[in-house]
Amino acid sequence: MHRLRSTQLQPAVALPAVGTLINQEPYAALAARYGRERVVAAIREQVDAERKGEATGSERARRVVEERLQLAAAPKLRRVINATGVILHTNLGRAPLSQAAVDALATAARYGNLELDLESGKRGERADLVSGLMTTLFEAESAHVVNNNAAAILLALTALCKGREVIVSRGQLVEIGGSFRMPDVMRLSGARMVEVGTTNRTRAADYEQAIGERTAAILRVHTSNYRVSGFTESTSLRELAGIAGAHKILLVDDLGSGAMEAIADEPTIADSVRACDIVTFSGDKLLGGPQAGIILGRSEVVRKLAKHPLARALRIDKLTLAALEATLRQRLSGRSGEIPVQRMLKTPVADLRRRAAMWSVKLEERGVSLRLVTGESAAGGGSLPGHGLPTVLLALMGPASRLSAALRHGRPPVIARIEDGACCLDPRTVLKGEDEELLDAVEAAFKSLK
Repeated sequence: MHRLRSTQLQPAVALPAVGTLINQEPYAALAARYGRERVVAAIREQVDAERKGEATGSERARRVVEERLQLAAAPKLRRVINATGVILHTNLGRAPLSQAAVDALATAARYGNLELDLESGKRGERADLVSGLMTTLFEAESAHVVNNNAAAILLALTALCKGREVIVSRGQLVEIGGSFRMPDVMRLSGARMVEVGTTNRTRAADYEQAIGERTAAILRVHTSNYRVSGFTESTSLRELAGIAGAHKILLVDDLGSGAMEAIADEPTIADSVRACDIVTFSGDKLLGGPQAGIILGRSEVVRKLAKHPLARALRIDKLTLAALEATLRQRLSGRSGEIPVQRMLKTPVADLRRRAAMWSVKLEERGVSLRLVTGESAAGGGSLPGHGLPTVLLALMGPASRLSAALRHGRPPVIARIEDGACCLDPRTVLKGEDEELLDAVEAAFKSLK
């Protein structure tokens, strides 16, 4: 015979009032740290949970309240260890800054001569702080800088081509992250886009035939985040320069990544500057600096851009300017090896193998099962597509998805990659000084799954 459960209501559990709890010592201490209003809200949330049947003692309740407050007060932007092997990982902020650039940020956080000429005492231009460095480094007549490369192209098209036609190959109508498309930029600028050629073949004659009285420029957009291969044909930069010069129109080159030196089939900044009226590229890609849109070109053209009203809306802030200046000075002084992106791109596979082997020994001593496998790193950030960098991976033995999640939820979070069914760590993108933190995080992730 089964005993019937009583249908009578259970007597309500008397819960302490929020006003009473907030004045008790443990909660008063939390209020001093997090603020009274936050603590009251957290206590009220916990009391509501207990009313709904969540069983807990007073000490457990206090810990839950404190954990809730810690989570709410924690910064949303957190440092992570990048073990993906993707150097310019867009989701992780692309280029990590050099120590010199980080130090420059601390200086710029105070008062500074951002728009003050210290010699004359008159108002200055913020871009002048780096324009001389850029013209020297990139051997350009003139230079300007805005907050990103999309902004640089938008400014160039608006200031130079609004109300007129811009010719671009159909094979270069790129889409970058966040569904941001080149035709959208063209439309916002007020210029009319004239498409020529086909997706895989665009000849010099296609550009010639499209030029008319309303043509303002030819725009070349480097397909930095994909490649079209096979039955293809494109018009060289030298040919485009000849066509633009003959018809007295502008040649604008959106380089995207901005390679300082020849690497894979990436066009170099120097080649573009020699051929074009305006060249734009990102500061936080192959240059290895902060997010910025660098504009190089002929003096009269760059001057027109800088004086356009849109330039003010797109200008960079003082922190970006400081980090960019530090990065440019490192490049100019031959200390590019101190820039993390440059160092990662150049690290020999033998060095990566030694580092991975050292991790392997230490982790096995801690009871972590793994194996070393060969693999490829990637430049990332829409740079050098199809050009892998040989590396050595630590493949962790265990459920890949669960290990990856456990690493991601650690302190600090470690971002791994899953390859061939294994959770893998690539030493190429783990910064100097992060080794011990990484090993501790891997050990903790393993233990959490047991």
